[in-house]
Amino acid sequence: MYAGIEAGGTKFNCIIAEDPQNILVETRIPTTTPHETLTRVVNFFLEESLSRKITLKSLGIGSFGPLDLNKRSTHYGCITSTPKTAWQNVNIVKELEDRLHLPIDLDTDVNAAALGELYWGAGQGLQNILYLTIGTGIGGGAIIARKPYHGLLHPEMGHIFLAQPFSEDDFKGVCPYHSHCFEGLASGPALKARWGRDAALLEPHHPAWDQETFYIAQALSTYINVLSPEIIILGGGVMQQTHLFPLIRIKVIELLNGYLQIPAILENIDQYIVPPGLGTRSGVLGAIALARSLVD
Repeated sequence: MYAGIEAGGTKFNCIIAEDPQNILVETRIPTTTPHETLTRVVNFFLEESLSRKITLKSLGIGSFGPLDLNKRSTHYGCITSTPKTAWQNVNIVKELEDRLHLPIDLDTDVNAAALGELYWGAGQGLQNILYLTIGTGIGGGAIIARKPYHGLLHPEMGHIFLAQPFSEDDFKGVCPYHSHCFEGLASGPALKARWGRDAALLEPHHPAWDQETFYIAQALSTYINVLSPEIIILGGGVMQQTHLFPLIRIKVIELLNGYLQIPAILENIDQYIVPPGLGTRSGVLGAIALARSLVD
């Protein structure tokens, strides 16, 4: 069995599993202080493995960030400039290695979710996929040649800048770092700040969705031109509004304007821009995929 953690700003989802068909136990632990949260995480894995008489092979962590993922860095494993100030510079890998004595692999929460979709979800059989979460924040994970893409740090796809074509719109966005970035304009908090209600409470024909789907389509058109993924998977709380998918697909085709003569886009876009095959479990099962990659 393998251990997995989907480490989020509000909760840590912990799991012991082999794959989606063989899940032994799951739990959710509120994200409070690093000491309290990580102690509860450690106790969960130790108590469950002892009571069930199992040996955990490895641990995968998909975490909020930004993260230092450079294994040659002295700060490898650290959560860096997160707005959650108590978690800044916490070395989540070292803290858990010292207490669980397991091999650990760390990646971003969205890279982990992308890996879960590659192994067992909508990306099965493909080489290059893109996973985006659109919810409290916006982030993207890219799998290139079946490996999570990093680079200088790791992709921050929620912070690309978008055009605002609505001349009457003076909304400045909710991102504290950038005006008019994807996350600042189209995240769940942005929808609430602009319209005064949570996304889940906005009617399907509310004018919010015309703007929202344009922003999402604009971002996807950029990612398509830059990364050329074989599939785009859209998860997160905002995308629980499933009526958005057809609108996004139409607007992506309009924005690309025939430049990319690809059947996947022109003829089969309903199979190209899709919801997660693993539902809300992409991230936590992606953590299991990270753990398996250490020993398989």
